[in-house]
Order: sequence, then C-alpha cells, then structure tokens
Amino acid sequence: MKISIVTITYNSAKTLQRALASVQGQTYTDIEHVIVDGASTDGTRDLIVTYAAKHPNVRWVSEKDNGIYDALNKGIRMATGDVVGFLHSDDVLFAPDSIEHIAAAFESAGVDVVYGDLQYCQNNRVVRHWESNAFNPCSLKYGWMPPHPTVYVRKEVYEQVGLYDDWFRISADYDMMLRIFKAGYTSRYIPEVLVSMEIGGASNKNTKARLTKTQEDYLVLKKNHVGTGWFTVAFKQLRKIRQFLR
Repeated sequence: MKISIVTITYNSAKTLQRALASVQGQTYTDIEHVIVDGASTDGTRDLIVTYAAKHPNVRWVSEKDNGIYDALNKGIRMATGDVVGFLHSDDVLFAPDSIEHIAAAFESAGVDVVYGDLQYCQNNRVVRHWESNAFNPCSLKYGWMPPHPTVYVRKEVYEQVGLYDDWFRISADYDMMLRIFKAGYTSRYIPEVLVSMEIGGASNKNTKARLTKTQEDYLVLKKNHVGTGWFTVAFKQLRKIRQFLR
C-alpha cells in the first residue's frame, strides 16, 4: 500500500531539513511525500526544489493559503496514496521503521485509522510524553483524542467524512478526530512513539492561543454533539497533566 505523508511549511528553512530526512530515512519504501508550502520567503522553497529533484516520490506546491488547515486540505487532495498522514515541518518520525509499523497495522483486515504515541521536545530534551490508548467510544465525552501528528487515515475516510473545517483556526484537528471516531471507523493503536514534535505549535505558543484553543474545543464539542460542553473541555485539559508527569 502507498502511504502519503503530507508536510505543510511556511518559512521553515531552519527545521524542514530534519523532517525531510526523517521521511527519506524510512525503511518502508512505498511512500509519497506531499509538501505544501505557503509561499515561503526564507529559502524554504529552494530547499524543497533541491529535495524534490533528488527524490522522485515527492510532490509539492508553493503558493499562498488560508492557514494550517487549508494547507492540510490541499495536501489531502494532492495525495495519491491509500493512506494519508501528516508530518509538520518542525517534527520528525521517531524511528526509521515508524511507517513500516503503521503500514503493518493497516494490513490487518478492516483497519481504517492507525495512531500511536507522541513526544514533545525542547532543546533536545523530552518535556512531555503523550501516551495514548486503544479507542473506547465512551471516552470521547471525557475529552479523549489520539495525538493528531501520529494519526494515519485511509484516504477514502476523508472522502466520506470531509476535509478539515478551516473555520476553526486551532481546533480543526480535534473536530476531525471526533468526526472520524464518532463515525465508528475501525482503529488500531500502536503502543510506541511514532513522532517527535517540537514544542511551541499553534495551540500552545502563548496564553492567547491556549484560550482560543479552549473556546474552539467547546464549539467543536457542540458541533459534533459530543460530551457535556465545558465539563468535557475540562477533562480534556486534565488529561494533559499525566503527559507532563511521565
């Protein structure tokens, strides 16, 4: 099966090389790397051009977009693989066989979604470890969601549930996870770290972003008729405490 990895970038020349290298260093060979650049001005585009010239499995575009989720949607549309996952420009696949393990999980009959664990790093030090678990439908009302950067989905699922709702500026990934898992697609949890993520993303870069994230999470729950509003939002926040303690 072909696995499409979508990387979105904007002025990411300082970090993109590590992400690209982690994809090309995978032991699994049937990978398509889709890169969506938001018309960068810092040399990112030149880096992508050089990278694509060396690797025939790369497809890319560099043009203005309407934010993170618009870029992710563009990447999904460009992807030709059976399965689609994301690797942001400042993240890396944790091990050379990470995609191989994901592909093996999909080869199990009837699996539509595969995900694993995530670690957050800062200055080469692990500061947060998100250990997930096998999906239980009841857990959605208690704020459960898998680590979005580790989630790989059959492309046909996106064709059925739709793309990311880019009305949300920060919580469209939570909205997508609820839409997919509420719909009852079969999932498989891999109990190992699949992605190492640099801390400081859009949802936690400052207090304003965290407040916006909280408000949007509430709206996502209402939109999807999941949980009990602020009670579920509170549980979602409390789940993060354990990640810092590990």
